[in-house]
Amino acid sequence: FHAGLVEAAVAHEHAFRIGHGLPGGVGGRIGEVAGRLVVRDRAIAGGGRVVLCFAADRHGQLAAGESLLVHGGASGIGTTAVQLASALGHAVYATVGSDERARAVEALGAAKGINYKTQDFVEEVNALTQKKGVNVILDMVAGDYIGRELKCLADDGRIVLIATLGGSKSSFNSSELMRRRLTITGSTLRPRPVAFKAEIARALQQHVWPLLSAGKIKPVIFKTLPLEQAAQGHAMMEAGEQIGKIILTTG
Repeated sequence: FHAGLVEAAVAHEHAFRIGHGLPGGVGGRIGEVAGRLVVRDRAIAGGGRVVLCFAADRHGQLAAGESLLVHGGASGIGTTAVQLASALGHAVYATVGSDERARAVEALGAAKGINYKTQDFVEEVNALTQKKGVNVILDMVAGDYIGRELKCLADDGRIVLIATLGGSKSSFNSSELMRRRLTITGSTLRPRPVAFKAEIARALQQHVWPLLSAGKIKPVIFKTLPLEQAAQGHAMMEAGEQIGKIILTTG
């Protein structure tokens, strides 16, 4: 699944070949990444994968044999995270907002879907890991979640922030970070230089595209709506109805 196909290109050290599929999610500048390319057929699956490749691997340094907790496991990025980490051999746990969603993420490869409305994810993760905690947490909530996450993070564990849906301010015990060598980090791709985005795109092509081709990862589409019904799509998201992506189409 690509953000588009290369129709024309100029000589450039970062350029893809004509006809090459391009990964998306590089801040709307994919043409610059590949050397001022003309791109068509924007698609649906690239952005989340770029974010994950960048966040979990580059910042979370998720290593072989380590475990991952994904918040928002039924979202577009969450369903991708579950599939990708599971395909790479990691034990994955995901928080979701209903039992139906818990079953859905488990079907995608999660070892356990945790309904945060009826279960305490800290208690659940600690029970599932024999009180060792997970090695990396992919967090799109932030806010008061961070203090709770420290209680189910393994020694030397990493929290990677990719959004702040629960608020940008947090309160936690900073001495615990020092005592247990914990790391809280985060980033966003949009302000990064084009050359860096090109590096991420190439890593994605090398490590993730084969999993897509093999069918081990696929985008989860909840509903496709015409652009005129965008408000309906937003209402579905706000109500927490979707599992995966809601796609808006034009034309």
